[in-house]
Amino acid sequence: MPEPTRIFLVRHALVEPSARTVFYGDMDVALCDLALREEAALYRWLAARLPQPAHWYTTHLSRTRATAAAIFAAGYAEQPLRTERDFVEQHLGEWQGMAHDALVEHLRHPPHPFWPHAAEEEPPGGESFAMVRRRVGPALERVAAAHPGEDVVVIAHGGSIRAALAHAMDLTGHQALTFSIRNLGLTRLEKHGADWRVASINEEPWTL
Repeated sequence: MPEPTRIFLVRHALVEPSARTVFYGDMDVALCDLALREEAALYRWLAARLPQPAHWYTTHLSRTRATAAAIFAAGYAEQPLRTERDFVEQHLGEWQGMAHDALVEHLRHPPHPFWPHAAEEEPPGGESFAMVRRRVGPALERVAAAHPGEDVVVIAHGGSIRAALAHAMDLTGHQALTFSIRNLGLTRLEKHGADWRVASINEEPWTL
């Protein structure tokens, strides 16, 4: 059997405090400077845990590139960064910049038990989680096809990593939103021929 293509998905680091008070979706917000210093051990763990060599991808948002730069600074040999826009976070349209407690009056569906809104909820001018799943799946397949039998690191977002899991496991959006994807957590997928295997979800140094 040929070697599988291994995809290492890392959620970007914690964003700055003011962004966390609103729904920022795919707005370009900065990382938290304090967290960058306090999470030095996590960056060192990722630098040691991620495969070398590997092909590296980020989205077009600065928080993914800054997370990659922090992993390189923690000891991983710096790599060229390819940009894959289809791995970006859910676009929340008119909800972007809205305070969390203001959302409930705009919902058309009951919220998800573990997420502020349902998977089928489509914000005005934005996209539903189901739409995120439909763009992330083909992007995942493209990246796997471009690097058969090799290792790929993708610095992405909580929403797009859940969508990647939904694609790999053929889950509904509602099911995928039950996953907790922590900042700097590692999710590993493997492409074996036409099939996907989930090797781990949300790895952290204290879970190993």
